Amino acid sequence: MNRRFFLAAALIAVAPLAFSQAAPKKAPASPAATETATIGGKAITITYNSPGVKGREGKIFTKDGLISKNPHYPVWRAGANSATTLKTEADLRIGGREGITVPAGTYTLFVDITDPANWVLIVNKQNGEWGLAYDSAQDLGKVKMTMAAPPALVENLKYTLTDRGDGRGTLSLAWENVSASVSLRVR
Repeated sequence: MNRRFFLAAALIAVAPLAFSQAAPKKAPASPAATETATIGGKAITITYNSPGVKGREGKIFTKDGLISKNPHYPVWRAGANSATTLKTEADLRIGGREGITVPAGTYTLFVDITDPANWVLIVNKQNGEWGLAYDSAQDLGKVKMTMAAPPALVENLKYTLTDRGDGRGTLSLAWENVSASVSLRVR
């Protein structure tokens, strides 16, 4: 009898594990992503959620498009879900002479898309919040971005950090039919 009891108990204990693996998990609509680069010997990391175009080409950044439904439009959370964060081990100069100084630390990134041909990167001192919680009183600063068209449709939002040598780099983001970038310099 003890053997049957132990066998039944073991089956009951293992059954939830077997059933939990039977159903595959659905991939998130906007998967988490991280971009990290070492520039001037210091790590710079952008953590974000990457939304997809999903057949909405030409309907993302228009005045009545997907982004315009955000309550803070024309300020965009520059990703999906949780706020997009910038973490830097060093003080940075973002945007050259006309740019802003960003002390080492963690910040939230937003983008002002009021003018579709001239985006503005916003570095916000608040962090850890949901992506729609924009508070302009917490802005560390704003800097114009250089706009370009990617060679092909960019299905999922993608951030890129590029080391250009000598403590200089570039932060770029691309999604749909838009690419925007700004220079970085480790101080």
